[in-house]
Amino acid sequence: MAVWTVDPSHASVTFAVRHLGLSTVRGSFGQVTGELDLDPADATKARGTVRIDIGSIDTRDDKRDAHLRSPDFFHAEQHPEMVFEVTSVTPKKGDAYRVAGNLTIRGVTRPVELEAEATEPTRDPWGNERIGVTLTGKLNREDWGLTWNMVLEAGRLVVGKDVKIEIDAELVKASEQEAELVGEAETKAAATS
Repeated sequence: MAVWTVDPSHASVTFAVRHLGLSTVRGSFGQVTGELDLDPADATKARGTVRIDIGSIDTRDDKRDAHLRSPDFFHAEQHPEMVFEVTSVTPKKGDAYRVAGNLTIRGVTRPVELEAEATEPTRDPWGNERIGVTLTGKLNREDWGLTWNMVLEAGRLVVGKDVKIEIDAELVKASEQEAELVGEAETKAAATS
């Protein structure tokens, strides 16, 4: 097993949700970090954490972004990040997997399963070993207390309940020194929780 860290400049978390039952609003979170303990020869043993900065939400509309950060939705002031912890990986066909984990939003932790694809490791031009991982799935936002809504005359909801998500990231294999620092940080974080 080796520690692989998310390359924030090559990582994105995107989402899509229906608006008024008519169109799909898409957005993203621009700040993503994380690490994964992974042996590419046996991905089923992978464990790790992805952290997403709620304040980095971007739906291309400042008023909507402010509303999404507010207590009506993510309550970013009290819950500045959402966290996905990988608890198991099950192989499917080829480079496809089912990834199970715990997703924490607004202080609520619930299990989720996501579909995943991973690339073979490769070396970048600077000698770093990298892999690419894409996770996709669908969530009911109300399961995490994101219940704000309005019902229109026709019975349509302003904001749909189902949210499609995609996490796409390049992971870089950490050096032994970097891996030790990640391990120390995780130990400190666990001790303060």
